[in-house]
Amino acid sequence: MIAEVNANNISAMTDHEAPAQAAWRTALPGREAWTAWAMIAPALLGFVLFYALPALRAVEISFTDWNLLRPPRDVGWANYQRLWHDERFWQGMKLSLGYALMNIPLQTMLGLGLAVAMDRLTRSLFVKSVVLLPYLLSNVLVALVWLWMLDPALGAVNALIEQLGGERQPFFSGADQALATVAAVNVWRHMGLVAMLFLAGLQNIPRTLYEAAAMEGASEWQMFRRITLPLLRPVMVFVLVTSVTGSLQIFDTVAVTTKGGPQDATRVIVHYIVQNAFGFLKMGYASAMSMVLCAVMLLYTVLQMRLMRADQNDLA
Repeated sequence: MIAEVNANNISAMTDHEAPAQAAWRTALPGREAWTAWAMIAPALLGFVLFYALPALRAVEISFTDWNLLRPPRDVGWANYQRLWHDERFWQGMKLSLGYALMNIPLQTMLGLGLAVAMDRLTRSLFVKSVVLLPYLLSNVLVALVWLWMLDPALGAVNALIEQLGGERQPFFSGADQALATVAAVNVWRHMGLVAMLFLAGLQNIPRTLYEAAAMEGASEWQMFRRITLPLLRPVMVFVLVTSVTGSLQIFDTVAVTTKGGPQDATRVIVHYIVQNAFGFLKMGYASAMSMVLCAVMLLYTVLQMRLMRADQNDLA
């Protein structure tokens, strides 16, 4: 009798502890979770070391007067007050905005058109490689090649224009053409990446939607406007946010081709920041301008994602 009671007690205790042990086991990270953390660990470490920590350090430096040759001196909000009255700072912001307005619409439309053409006509890996190739090249290399091709005296493009009966153009050396030329070069370089992003979005749209619309008598334009564009909204948000923030940070093409000229026509905000930091050795002032630019890009990103409902998926 006693043995039976003890056995029943042990069985009851075991049955009572089993759910708790099961819950404890499920609370522990599984193999998939550990694998995921292992995969993102290098990128996360790189982000912390090369982005997060330098950004925090830049915030600290923005409140100092530091010329790299002596210890930083705390000046409070003086750097931010100074840039508020700096005409070159606002001119740089204006040029960066103008560059984005010239670059983003054309780059997005051409990329979308190219993606639709590839989706309809071919899905060849070779074609995709050719389309993506300009983006895979170094931006400095691309800038040097186009600087040579658009040279007013020796460039192949101007030689072709002259043979066709036109006049040679200054391109990078013309105050009224330099910024547009920089924008055109970067449209050519990034258009393939935008096209591949849109192509990935197009391939996720169910073909049954187009078949149903065709049976209802919808035209190609109606299907594109009412099916393709709405269902590409998440990709469109990503393209616009990354493209605009990237355009506001344009530097390397300008540094290689125009160096901010001619007549400050391409002295965009990042070029002006770098000039103050390493040309004039005003690290505190340059950091303050960087923080303002960061706030502008963050504000744009939040507004863009809210306006285009980035957290919603029409396919769900």
